[in-house]
Amino acid sequence: MSETSGTPRRPRPFRRAFVAVVSTLGLAAAAATAATPAANASAPPPPSGWTQVFVDDFNGPAGSGVNTSNWQYATGKGYPGGPANWGTGEIETMTSSTDNVSLDGNGNLRITPRRDAAGNWTSGRIETSRTDFQPPAGGKLRVESRIQVPNVTGAAAKGYWPAFWMLGAPYRGNYWNWPSVGELDIMENTQGQNTVFATMHCGTSPGGPCNENSGIGSSTACQGTTCQAGFHTYRMEWDRSTSVEEIRFYLDGVNFHTVRANQVDATTWRNATDHGFFIILNVAMGGGFPDAFGGGPDAGTQPGHPMVVDYVQVLSSSGGGTTPPPTGNRDAYGTIQAESFDGQSGAMTETTTDSGGGRNVGSLANGDWLHFKGVNFGSTAARQFSARVASGAAGGVSGLVEVRLDSRGNAPVGSFAVGNTGGWQAWRTIPANISAVTGTHDVYLTFTSGQPADFVNVNWFTFGH
Repeated sequence: MSETSGTPRRPRPFRRAFVAVVSTLGLAAAAATAATPAANASAPPPPSGWTQVFVDDFNGPAGSGVNTSNWQYATGKGYPGGPANWGTGEIETMTSSTDNVSLDGNGNLRITPRRDAAGNWTSGRIETSRTDFQPPAGGKLRVESRIQVPNVTGAAAKGYWPAFWMLGAPYRGNYWNWPSVGELDIMENTQGQNTVFATMHCGTSPGGPCNENSGIGSSTACQGTTCQAGFHTYRMEWDRSTSVEEIRFYLDGVNFHTVRANQVDATTWRNATDHGFFIILNVAMGGGFPDAFGGGPDAGTQPGHPMVVDYVQVLSSSGGGTTPPPTGNRDAYGTIQAESFDGQSGAMTETTTDSGGGRNVGSLANGDWLHFKGVNFGSTAARQFSARVASGAAGGVSGLVEVRLDSRGNAPVGSFAVGNTGGWQAWRTIPANISAVTGTHDVYLTFTSGQPADFVNVNWFTFGH
């Protein structure tokens, strides 16, 4: 994504950003063996009471890669320093090549496993850059995608393992805290069977309160057309508005599996859900799940059958979107929208082009600040801070985004530096470590720089353990 913006002077009432739709990241991928199935022009609009906080319709030129403002590629045979073979025993090498991950020019993403002449498999795995998807306090989160799993069945499908799923944010960068940090499998399929599985993973492994490594799961069959022969809609709804928190899984709008907080002990549930999540789309080859249904891949497995994804969207209800939480009752581990400040100096708000829309805070320069009352960190210490920021500052112009508690005069508990990100609407999520924080505090974001020019916009921020 490319963005251009003039270098503004303070004060200014407007800031313009011109956004390229999706840049072409490589040559056109090899044509799929089957004709492109029909796809929706766009994700359906949010129902009444819901706010869209993320969407990707996968619109773009045929053969281009994904929008890297929304997604990042997970490549190789595992995360750096993490378990081998992605911790599942799968055998493929994940790549960012458009041979494996590309748009088809008809509003779809294709993740295509391929096998070379030596018998080595490659495929694709993409993950949202954002790790903050969770319901607001007392509200709901909906994560949904319309997908056709690889259109291959029988012996030719042996070893195929497509999935649409989520991992707890603390896993990113650690890679050894599974399953305690939580995993939500919205759709898994294997061996070309007309069956989809939904599972929550949590607790300890093996065994533990969540029956690992199997997890708390269920399955159902696609109706009408098979899962392989057509598109179906897969959804997870995480509901904090009920007397007992629950996570529901749906196929084509029908709830077929529900996990409730009272099915496990309070500590297990809290460890698995007291944070944001990120979304993953991938097609694995081989591994523990296919092994449970006959194994593979083998010489009879046919490469080249893609998982086709029409859209992914995330909706929030009751406190999501840009609606400020009640003053004095903010969840440190939820997404705190920057424009929901209780006080400020030197800031302005403007419409954002970041995922989910809404507004961001801009015109931030040396000495400016934002004040957020009553942020509850709980009894388990927060040690991480991250913020969604953008900058079109001139070369050599940069500054610090700082976190201070209870008074702007107190020393920062943490900070990160930011300079030009490619434009005033070229958004990046930047993490930082902070000193351990518990209890409830007023939070100040302060902005410090060695020069007077604007250096940063802020869309939202959050804390983590």
